[in-house]
This record gives sequence, C-alpha cells and structure tokens, in this order.
Amino acid sequence: MRRILVVGSTGAGKSTLAHELGERLGVPYHELDALHFAGPGWAQDPDFAARVAEIAATPAWVLDSYGTPDVRPLLWERADTVVWLDYPRHVVMPRVLRRSLRRTVLRERIFNGNRETLREWFRGDHPARWAWSQYAPRRAALTALTTDPALAPLHTLRFTAPREARRWLRTIGAGRGERRKGPAG
Repeated sequence: MRRILVVGSTGAGKSTLAHELGERLGVPYHELDALHFAGPGWAQDPDFAARVAEIAATPAWVLDSYGTPDVRPLLWERADTVVWLDYPRHVVMPRVLRRSLRRTVLRERIFNGNRETLREWFRGDHPARWAWSQYAPRRAALTALTTDPALAPLHTLRFTAPREARRWLRTIGAGRGERRKGPAG
C-alpha cells in the first residue's frame, strides 16, 4: 500500500481515515477537496488537474476521494489500493448533517478559507443534499470501478461498517510499535 484512494459517500469519514492512514504508513496525505477548491468563494484551482497529476506521479500518497471526472482515470490507474467506506445511508446521513451543522453554526473555515453557510443549505450541491442524492449513483460507480477487469491489479478493501474500518486501521503500523487510536468512525 503506497498509492491509496479512500473512497465512499459524502460523510463516510474518508478524510479522517485517509489522514490517519497516511500518518500510520508515513505516506503523504492529500485532501482532494482542498486541492480542488483553491480559494474563497469555492473558487476552483485552474491548475487542479496538473497538481493532482504531480501527486499521482509520486511513489506514495493517500487521497480521500474517488476523484472528479477530469482526474478520476489517472488516480484509479495509478492507485495500488482502494479503501472503500461503503457504509449504509443511515450511517452517513447523520454524520454529514452533524458535520455541516457544526461547520455552519461555528463558522468553521474549510478548504482554503471557505465556509458552509445557512444559504448553502438550500443549494443542490450542499454536502447533506449531495450525500442523499448521490448515495446510490456513487455506490454504483464505485462498484463498477472496483470490479473493472482493467483495474484488476488494484487491491480493494471494502468496509460496510465503521467498526470494521477502525479494526483494520488499528492493524496498520502496529508492527512498528505504533498503537494509535483510529478515527471516531
């Protein structure tokens, strides 16, 4: 495991797990949304694809997304491992709602100075609405990618419950004497 994609629905805990995995393996972790949304007002980085290509060309990385359409093929071809957090909708929806509510109420800065606002809750691309509307299509897309014969050398770890992922994560780095607590799940 040196080039790892952590994938799943919005709210599954991809960033949390990817960050911890990167630390445990000593591999650089990159938050794809932070690379994509490069400035205030959710401005997109015009050099996003080139920046992702630079990361993908390195020998080791952990990314927390299955990728936007412009970089997805590159990431999936370069990855050696996919960690799929395939949690049920009743698990991810409360998580994304709590996270978005906290970010809105506390006005937390995310992705290069951006913030979730009350007004954004009414947009179709708000994380909570996105998680609900894209849940089934994302699962179907990930199923297709993880079973694609062209990507057969890709090792896929699929977890259907947070406790499974936490249990697995505790085994990473344990051989080096590192016993860290996994993500909250």
